[in-house]
Amino acid sequence: MTLNEIDIGSYRTFFKLTPPLRAEPDRASLVAALSSGLIDVVMSDHNPQDVEVKRLPFAEAAAGAIGIETMLAAGLRLVHGGELSLLVLFKAMSTRPAQLLGLPGGTLKPGAPADLIIVDPEAPWVLDPAGLKSKCKNTPFDEAKLQGRTVRTIVGGRTVYEYV
Repeated sequence: MTLNEIDIGSYRTFFKLTPPLRAEPDRASLVAALSSGLIDVVMSDHNPQDVEVKRLPFAEAAAGAIGIETMLAAGLRLVHGGELSLLVLFKAMSTRPAQLLGLPGGTLKPGAPADLIIVDPEAPWVLDPAGLKSKCKNTPFDEAKLQGRTVRTIVGGRTVYEYV
């Protein structure tokens, strides 16, 4: 929802994904469908690939990239660009998936699990693949300038990640 076929540039294999990136009107239509409620869930395929299968000619390279660590920052591009509200983004990434899967999370209601993230939606940063937690580092956002990041993750009321 934040990349299109132009981003592939000179056939950079980190942009070889499944499904493949589409034209800008297609990307914009997906965002409009999310904004209107026609689409109500956003997820990441998070299909990391070993560097050996990504450093091949584009046609031979494996499709896939990491996505979990970049999903929020990528979605915030839509918010900062005025294409989507923060509420719609959070609902599509948390509340609605939990509802559809019958999970008790995705809400701050009393009695709900204390699983949440604290986000600084304005924090500027550049993605350094070396700082990623995933074993594989292939991401189309390699060295991208991003705005907004998770600064703390709390699971079961206990901090399990903190950006320092």
